[in-house]
Amino acid sequence: MDLLKKLTGKNPDEYETVAKSLVDNSNIELFAKLVKQDDFLFDFVKNNVANRIRNACNKDNYLNLMSFLDYYSPSYDTVIAETLYNFGGLELLPAMKEIFINDDAGKKAYAAKYFSFVPKENLEELLPVIRKMAESEFEPLSINSIEILSKMKDEEFRNNALKMLDSDDEFEQYNGVKYLVTYKAQDALPKIIEVMKKSSLSENIASEIPYLTPLEELVKTDDGILVLCNIVNAIPEIIPPAAVLDYDLFSIFENLYLNHLTSASAVLLKLAQEKFAELAGNEEYLFDCDKNTKEEIQAINQLLVGIDSYKLKNLLYDELYDESDFVFFAVDYVDEPEELETLLDSTNPTLVLKVLSRLKEREQLTQAHKDLALNNIEKDDLKRFIEAL
Repeated sequence: MDLLKKLTGKNPDEYETVAKSLVDNSNIELFAKLVKQDDFLFDFVKNNVANRIRNACNKDNYLNLMSFLDYYSPSYDTVIAETLYNFGGLELLPAMKEIFINDDAGKKAYAAKYFSFVPKENLEELLPVIRKMAESEFEPLSINSIEILSKMKDEEFRNNALKMLDSDDEFEQYNGVKYLVTYKAQDALPKIIEVMKKSSLSENIASEIPYLTPLEELVKTDDGILVLCNIVNAIPEIIPPAAVLDYDLFSIFENLYLNHLTSASAVLLKLAQEKFAELAGNEEYLFDCDKNTKEEIQAINQLLVGIDSYKLKNLLYDELYDESDFVFFAVDYVDEPEELETLLDSTNPTLVLKVLSRLKEREQLTQAHKDLALNNIEKDDLKRFIEAL
């Protein structure tokens, strides 16, 4: 049998023997094959393998792990770094500093993970380099470096990330969000949400927020429900379907309907009804998902099917006003032209265009609607678009 299958398999006699041989003999070829399988192995399998590698290490062979640093994997960086520190302590610090400064991004990411176990007073001289690596385009290196800066409570990096939220460049804003989330800057949440509300990358930003604050806490406020609206909207294009398990969406939706039904949560639940009906009814979306994910999506869909859509629709009409953070979502579920017409005098051209598009979808668009919209639109390119509808 293939050594990789034995290492990832269920037979203790096989995987313990292979894991011991992997470490004892610095089997780079086998480790490289293991890393190549990262995208194809379930997380629980990779966690099992990491523990098997950990158990195979001792004071006589741990340095053999250094030969694996040429093959980076976020699935095994913690076990390798922690084992090196547990057995080698600070004796390995000079070598790791050299790697962090001069080697390739993958090896630097391993070194950065090793630093996360080192007392912060031993890393002070390396702070400028760590800050630089925190902005690396190689995401694991960036994440591992930011985690060190968070541990060191580095205010310079945190303040620079906060300044990025004020940038006119939406991609720089998004990077600032990712930096602050990885840093665990809880107090930055209100500003992150405000950026999300105005950004064309709102779904991407929303997908980061649960790593800063749990969703069950977020949904206690309308801002948190808005975050969840963007998250639901981002499945599966930006957020993988498997995230439904991480986010525990079944419990969140059930609790909102039974205990916290408002106009805002009605918008969310209506959006979720449509999204999960689509996911559950299209095997293409779930093709690469594991059994647990598929079962959870079907369970969420059944929960949402049992919710009174008429009740939700009556509530979401309360969000049909210009200043509502939920109006863009709510418009999608309104059929009556008179309800939509009231939004055509909005000062937000994006909302006006969305309303006109909705009216056209319903085959209810009239010249009077377009004339009303044109009265509030100044840009010529938007006027031409409206006239062409």
